[in-house]
Amino acid sequence: MVKSAHIRLGVNIDHVATIRNARGGRHPDPVAGAKLAIAAGCDGITAHLREDRRHIRDDDIARLKAEIAKPLNMEMAATEEMLAIALKTHPHAVCVVPEKRTERTTEGGLDAVRQKAQLAPVVSALKHAGIRVSLFIGAQPAQIETAAALGAPVIEIHTGAWCDALMQGNAVEAQAEWQLIRAGATLAQSLGLEVHAGHGLDYATAEEIAALPEIVELNIGHFLVGESVFDGLAETIKLMRAAMNRGRLRA
Repeated sequence: MVKSAHIRLGVNIDHVATIRNARGGRHPDPVAGAKLAIAAGCDGITAHLREDRRHIRDDDIARLKAEIAKPLNMEMAATEEMLAIALKTHPHAVCVVPEKRTERTTEGGLDAVRQKAQLAPVVSALKHAGIRVSLFIGAQPAQIETAAALGAPVIEIHTGAWCDALMQGNAVEAQAEWQLIRAGATLAQSLGLEVHAGHGLDYATAEEIAALPEIVELNIGHFLVGESVFDGLAETIKLMRAAMNRGRLRA
């Protein structure tokens, strides 16, 4: 597999919808946010349609597919309802993620090892429809090997534990998580998988992980939407793009 000089930035616009839903109505519009993100230089848009529709709604997914000029990556749980929506909408990509109603955000990667039987028909149906499939997993070797065995062409490594350890000042844990990510990216590429990463990334951590040549895409949302309160969404995306480019130059 060829290592890419360009690392793609996918912008997750879920929390534009979170702000909208806090008050109801149509403002701010996540589709307008997606278009602004694209104009600012991102490579694609990610949106997570949750079972409880806490932020992104069905009509958001339909409008994103119809109106944006870059690839749409739909995050979803491995359920019959979400599979039917994905097959009907036909986004460019689907990232299968774990989901619990009680969590504020996705708290960890899929347990692909234990859920292999549940994931297999979902991966197969999406691939048959011509939709690129990604599994959002931790960087443990067993999870990566199972993803490859399932036939998913892409994995997205969950970077939340590494980012959390850095934020808490736990250098030992952060280093252990970083080594797991590095080794996982290498293993995944050796198995023929395309490697993405995301969750909890900010400018500094995105720059660091962009230096791993095996990783070809980062998906970032909450940090960008949060920083946009101060700097505007377009500016935060430009700053993130610059940070990732600096990291890539070190690869």
